[in-house]
Amino acid sequence: MCGIVGYIGNKDAFPILLKGLHRLEYRGYDSAGIALVSEERKNLNVYKTRGKVADLEHFVESKDISGTIGIAHTRWATHGEPNDINAHPHYSQSENIALIHNGIIENYAVLKEELLRKGYTFQSATDTEVLVQFIEYVKDSNHTDLATAVHLALSQIVGAYAIAIIEKNNPDFLIAARKSSPLVVGIGEDEFFLASDATPIVEYTNKVIYLDDEEIAVIRREEGLKITSIENVEKTPHIQELSMNLSQLEKGGYPHFMLKEIFEQPRTLLDCMSGRINVEGNNVVLSGIFDNQEKFRKAKRIVICACGTSWHAGTIGMYLMEEYCRIPVVVEYSSEFRYRKPVIYPDDIVIAISQSGETADTLAAVELAKSHGAFIYGICNVVGASIPRATHSGSYTHAGPEIGVASTKAFTAQVTVLTLMTLVIGKVRGTISEENYLKIAQELLKVPAKMEQTLQLNEQIKEFSKIFTYAKNFIYLGRGYNYPLALEGALKLKEISYIHAEGYPAAEMKHGPIALIDAEMPVVVIAIKRGMYEKVVSNIQEIKARKGKVIAIITEGDEIVKQVSDYYIEIPDTEECLVPLVASIPLQLLAYHIAVTKGQDVDQPRNLAKSVTVE
Repeated sequence: MCGIVGYIGNKDAFPILLKGLHRLEYRGYDSAGIALVSEERKNLNVYKTRGKVADLEHFVESKDISGTIGIAHTRWATHGEPNDINAHPHYSQSENIALIHNGIIENYAVLKEELLRKGYTFQSATDTEVLVQFIEYVKDSNHTDLATAVHLALSQIVGAYAIAIIEKNNPDFLIAARKSSPLVVGIGEDEFFLASDATPIVEYTNKVIYLDDEEIAVIRREEGLKITSIENVEKTPHIQELSMNLSQLEKGGYPHFMLKEIFEQPRTLLDCMSGRINVEGNNVVLSGIFDNQEKFRKAKRIVICACGTSWHAGTIGMYLMEEYCRIPVVVEYSSEFRYRKPVIYPDDIVIAISQSGETADTLAAVELAKSHGAFIYGICNVVGASIPRATHSGSYTHAGPEIGVASTKAFTAQVTVLTLMTLVIGKVRGTISEENYLKIAQELLKVPAKMEQTLQLNEQIKEFSKIFTYAKNFIYLGRGYNYPLALEGALKLKEISYIHAEGYPAAEMKHGPIALIDAEMPVVVIAIKRGMYEKVVSNIQEIKARKGKVIAIITEGDEIVKQVSDYYIEIPDTEECLVPLVASIPLQLLAYHIAVTKGQDVDQPRNLAKSVTVE
């Protein structure tokens, strides 16, 4: 959600900033802008426009884009509608300072009222313009430099922010700060980079510093980087090496990142399992659990906190852990959990799941649970993100960068980690039989190959997907482990095709949704020959009796469901608890091809952001 790029060095800043904005397009945005200090002309130039980065690129044609220092931004509207005026960067009143900002300033209205009384005027409806005006006010009223003014101003700010600031009269100076919104500093040869995540930086350096909350980075050309707290206490930076490479950020010949990431899943699952399960499938190791065995052995309850797709993965984790670890599991929407008065015990295990590791609600849920003494375990994809740093222990999913807004490979990687956790926790607690342990572990090793086999159905799914572009509504049905998968399948369709879709437990259809069934209603049924198979077959027959159109995900060779379905997708058989890993592939492809046929932008669907870093 929103994107920040910054540069100071010996190269022209504009092309670096522009490429960085393109790298961040996946985060979701409605406008884009750039600010550059022209050392030669002594100007601070701000250019911004509603629309895509390509629109900004066109807008700056024939304009002065000189300078070796600059900041750039893609905005996802919070305060103020998406338009040119509300786009970032924002000038201060004197136009000597320009600022970009991710996050929400909660006390902006109070600050704005005070500034209005002092004669300040505002061009936009944003909280960000209030922040830059307030920093300038503090600077001028205290007769101090910009760095000191930022320290003083931020000590009075309530809310979340990642900011980058440049000053007209100081072309050798760039300042950045963060609180509850991610910000990364890249370290090159006599140059520095800023970004809201590492994707714009990896092309230039693999050395990065992830700023912690309430840290301020001051970068000067000659003196280099200095990091302090808001109270101006100097910090020792921890430099990390990036593991991602540039090829992971390219489409690699696919028409969309989403399709590429769907096809990457067999490999990402192998990466996820690498070093955690041996080739014989008889030993699973997760150091985050083994190092904290007593916590998991004595826990009376597990609480899973997540949002969106991660919540669906967590619900599959609930089914797994309750069956094989014999421990009560609650799956919470982070946004609700943080604002309720939840009962949290010191012997609870709280599992926080987030692809980005920056989801604001999940991060807040982590802090709440920690304050009650619970043990926090993180499942995250991005090394060095805020949630892994805030948790006591955890596991990375190792899915690689996920650029498509609609999550695919991150979902199956999360489910894989939850499956591995179940096996290890079950072993630690003595609740899983050796037979089930071996059966699941050994079958899990076969899942990537079964995914590969399922991906070969892409053309078949593409063809019959064209039929369903007429639909205004879809219903998805599943039972047991496949109920959360039905929710996930419906979410994928909603996100990228803008077709209304709902997921239900198949048995709940009779309790209301069956009223919607008619000849115009497509119903996707996960009807695998496992679990409550016969009952799902009965549900299909009820749909057909009301002329509904059935698209069934079936076990390879199942003639019974094949005969009663209008369309079917056959997938290889696997253990019941592992079906969501294989069956997710056709659901992702179905949503993808329907959306593409409808002409939608599947990588950047409207109104959505990849990482929701504000409430």
